Amino acid sequence: MHAIIPSKSFWTVWRSFATTPNDVSREGILAFAESEVDRLLRLWRTDPPKLWFTYHTYYKTPDLIGPRIASELGIPYVTAEASYSPRHDATGWAESQQLLSQAVRQAAVNICFTERDRKGLVAAIPEGRYARLLPFVDDTLFRAAAIEARDRLVTVAMMRRGDKFDSYVTLAAALALIGDRTWTLSIIGGGPAMADVQTLFCAFEKERINWLGELSAEMIAAELRRGGTYVWPGCGEAYGLAYLEAQAAGLPVVAQATAGVPEVVIHGRTGLLTPDGDIKAFAEAVGTMLDDDTKRREMGAAASRFVHGERSLVAASKSLDLILRQYLGDDYER
Repeated sequence: MHAIIPSKSFWTVWRSFATTPNDVSREGILAFAESEVDRLLRLWRTDPPKLWFTYHTYYKTPDLIGPRIASELGIPYVTAEASYSPRHDATGWAESQQLLSQAVRQAAVNICFTERDRKGLVAAIPEGRYARLLPFVDDTLFRAAAIEARDRLVTVAMMRRGDKFDSYVTLAAALALIGDRTWTLSIIGGGPAMADVQTLFCAFEKERINWLGELSAEMIAAELRRGGTYVWPGCGEAYGLAYLEAQAAGLPVVAQATAGVPEVVIHGRTGLLTPDGDIKAFAEAVGTMLDDDTKRREMGAAASRFVHGERSLVAASKSLDLILRQYLGDDYER
């Protein structure tokens, strides 16, 4: 759980994250939570907020403050992107998972960004109340049309071990299969595994790979507007906001149909999704975008309409308003 907690003259950002069940920092986290509950109850007892909203609580970051505050003040409790996995009960996280489960049950509504997450919560905690809010992005920086760039491929991703590195491995292997075609790849991102990621692409001609490093949001938007096709396998991606940003800029996407990626890329309409782990299929999909300029342009235009029309901040705010009205009723109207 990440919390932005008001004090007398500033806002405090607090995180209830513990690396392991026996993390020595947990004792301090619990003590801080206790003191914050007492302080906030004193602060708000006579003038309580309308509701308590908690984002992304899971077994390593249980909400230690919100449920108690909401209960004491008699205000609605709402979560977004909560997740529960029974397999962690046997790995020392049972107590933390119990807190998470109680919070989900208490919530007036638990807002889920993917159907995968919703199904997981329903299976584990069927008595909870759940609603879908489709993944969205602030599209302000991506409203200008992308430049035509048939042979340009783009990816934006951190360079670290795990799923991100696996995606880079897949991407490099797939591009090696279409080395006979004309293309360049612009890579935006950095991180602790950058040297190893660069090694994955060392067999390609230097002029093919443009290492742009970490860029500001404005600079990323400018690079995306330079056009082309957004390519990122997305191994283990929850859903990937970068896909929405690329589409908002008018780029079609090539990705794998894995985890939450199909929630943000519509296969055959805004991009092409290939089977998880099928490197040959991924390479062929990228090749399709390089070879079929009409398809690439049509999907890019559809991608832009999709995000600006259905997955923008404005669209999401309207959906959230409807959800809160439905589940909170008079508590929300007041």
